[in-house]
Amino acid sequence: MALGLHNIGAPKGANKGKKRVGRGPGSGHGKTSTRGYKGQKSRSGYSRMRGFEGGQMPLHRRLPKRGFTNIFKKEWNEVNLSTLERTFQAGETVTPEILVERGIIRKLAKDGVAILGAGQLTKALQVTAHRFSSSAKDKIAAVGGSVQVFTRPSADNSTEA
Repeated sequence: MALGLHNIGAPKGANKGKKRVGRGPGSGHGKTSTRGYKGQKSRSGYSRMRGFEGGQMPLHRRLPKRGFTNIFKKEWNEVNLSTLERTFQAGETVTPEILVERGIIRKLAKDGVAILGAGQLTKALQVTAHRFSSSAKDKIAAVGGSVQVFTRPSADNSTEA
């Protein structure tokens, strides 16, 4: 008989059945279901805390803390000119919403979109973004495109009546 994908299987004895406990004295695993008698680990609902090492100081507490989280960090979606070159046609308008729509960025970062100058641009584009590098501004202007800095209204500048 030829060996093929339709008749291939695990060798005999490779797959071991699950231990069925608590199914009567005849099974050898009845009554206490291999949990022993009294104690925390014999009770239902017991689950050891993650990282518990039997009372020894756990690894996550033995290691020193490192670094910190900068709460003032700026988060930008960075887009290079090379990406704009291959995605957009000459004369098109580029906005953060269009970048999300075309899948260039997943969703807008907290501080918006930054256009960076990596790559070459040969098409005149009207680019609107929250921030531009100086080389990106120069390259867009050099091919006849326009740059517009998009500012979002901040919460403290809003006027409510």
